[in-house]
Amino acid sequence: MENNKKKILITGGAGFIGSHVVRLFVTKYPEYIIYNLDALTYAGNLENIKDLEAKGNYKFIKGDIKEGEFIRSLFKEFMFDAVVHLAAESHVDRSITHPNDFIETNVLGTANLLNAFKEIHSSSFEGKLFYHISTDEVYGSLGKTGLFTETTSYDPQSPYASSKAASDHLVRAYGNTYGMPYMISNCSNNYGANQFPEKLIPLFINNIKHSKSLPVYGDGNYTRDWLFVEDHANAIDEIFHKGKMGETYNIGGFNEWTNLNLIKLLCKLMDEKLNRTEGSSEKLITYVKDRAGHDRRYAIDATKLNQELGWKPSVTFEEGLEKTLDWYLANENWLDNVTSGSYQDYYEKMYN
Repeated sequence: MENNKKKILITGGAGFIGSHVVRLFVTKYPEYIIYNLDALTYAGNLENIKDLEAKGNYKFIKGDIKEGEFIRSLFKEFMFDAVVHLAAESHVDRSITHPNDFIETNVLGTANLLNAFKEIHSSSFEGKLFYHISTDEVYGSLGKTGLFTETTSYDPQSPYASSKAASDHLVRAYGNTYGMPYMISNCSNNYGANQFPEKLIPLFINNIKHSKSLPVYGDGNYTRDWLFVEDHANAIDEIFHKGKMGETYNIGGFNEWTNLNLIKLLCKLMDEKLNRTEGSSEKLITYVKDRAGHDRRYAIDATKLNQELGWKPSVTFEEGLEKTLDWYLANENWLDNVTSGSYQDYYEKMYN
């Protein structure tokens, strides 16, 4: 019966990473009821999860984590056993132009969830879990060597990173103060299907397809660690089911690329797939004014996750990138739909 099934709330489940997590949990765990809470802002898209609508163990709820009373009533109604919290404002450029949006969603929104979870389980937290998904950007910027570990000191450099750092601290504080069972994971850059095209890889796939300029910040030698989104979802699954309470796990691909080298690889692969002359897309590269407070290098050490839970990436970067390019080229309608209207206004403002 439904009443005996474990009820799991996944926030931000219509977004990029969230949709992959929701799909994995719904299909892999029929003994759970998965509640997907999403505000359906610009980055949340019901088309990302339309294949789940008929599933008996899946329910979608439209709502905003910033609305405290709504969240409180939602938790009272459904009495969630666990929360997997992904809902967040996540684009650094947007945080520079609209920092309050990030504070309200990432900090206040997380506090609303924590308070509601604490309230419904005030008598006992046994068998409960609040799992908070965060980012490697809370650690700041690395030099030419070294990796972020779970004990690296926080040094956020953007409004986005600062808001995520604050939410991480809140989760730990509720664990320490109220005995709330929690886990946190901090992940590197994700790529894959359904990613909103303000992020580098889908943005450049779309621009190459339409022969538009490829805007590169500064000298292009900013380095990021890239992880296939399905591997991130699998890591979240492993941590949720096997992780230790009160622990933090770093999730990364051991896969560093400078932005410029990644863009050149994208150009090469897209030229092949679009039957264009080799090197033609690379001519679209245009250097633009650097982003304010741009972190030079991120790199994750995921050794703890590998050694304690046995997780490792399932695909190489080249394999994952091939899958990603093929998906976007086969789903041009999806890409065209999300790059229309207000997003175009935002794009023009940021890059022109």
